[in-house]
Amino acid sequence: MNHLVNAQEALSLYQQAISRLNNNLSDSFNQAIDLILSCEGRLVVSGIGKSGLVGKKMVATFASTGTPSFFLHPTEAFHGDLGMLKPIDIVILISYSGETDDINKLIPSLKNFGNKIIAITGKSESTLAQHADIVLDISIEREACPNNLAPTTSSLITMALGDALAIALIKARDFKAEDFALYHPGGSLGRKLLCRVKDVMIRKLPLVAPNASFEECLTAMNEGRIGVAIVVENHQLKGIITDGDIRRLLARQGANSLSYMAENMMSKNPKTISEDEYIGKAEEKMKELHIHSLVALDAQGQISGVVEFTS
Repeated sequence: MNHLVNAQEALSLYQQAISRLNNNLSDSFNQAIDLILSCEGRLVVSGIGKSGLVGKKMVATFASTGTPSFFLHPTEAFHGDLGMLKPIDIVILISYSGETDDINKLIPSLKNFGNKIIAITGKSESTLAQHADIVLDISIEREACPNNLAPTTSSLITMALGDALAIALIKARDFKAEDFALYHPGGSLGRKLLCRVKDVMIRKLPLVAPNASFEECLTAMNEGRIGVAIVVENHQLKGIITDGDIRRLLARQGANSLSYMAENMMSKNPKTISEDEYIGKAEEKMKELHIHSLVALDAQGQISGVVEFTS
């Protein structure tokens, strides 16, 4: 049996459904974005089953991109969780049929509280659609499931619409990478966008004078354990010697290399960076220049450390 054929048929259906979603977008999408942008509270998403799982993903995306949001389980809502709502919150209710009992039972309470309702549904004449302030259409021709039963295409389209909402909000808020990093302080992203050179640079530096011998330079590099020796004179940066410089010199000069001094081996005008620059910028610069370290300078232009490319 060729299982690839089944997969390709499903993916083809998904492509058609995405195209249908794109064509079905109307001014109600603009209305939803404007409503969310004007919200003084939080964006609350509720759904059950597969819709609930997609709703949780939507919440995670909204919250991490500048739209305060949380997921409200419709069943738990009737056992005290409605107390999490404020009248200024906007509620997105997800139900493809628009007739999900647990979802529709929320409507009277939401109306009583004064919450605006955005419905995400595939049935424009459903109970949910009739009672919502704004309706977003996720109708599909069929599920990818061979029996047209398991939520497959409909789940994908719901998630796609949620992402479309998030992206529109990102652009409307002019949400930058730096803003994104504020909500993702951990991991490599937070390090690159929040951490500065001075926070991670090596401060104990392998410094040598221009007249330092080959042996003295090698000793400084070994003790520094960062693969470089920094040449300074009267506290001013004169050059840098890397382990690559040493290897190339040995390859050219052999034993004669031992008679060289730092000023004969160093690379003049080494690349530098401000200690106040973000580490992400430093790593980009090192990658672009194909080097593994930069000399960091303080506000007075004095050497303050060395930052290494670690990835």
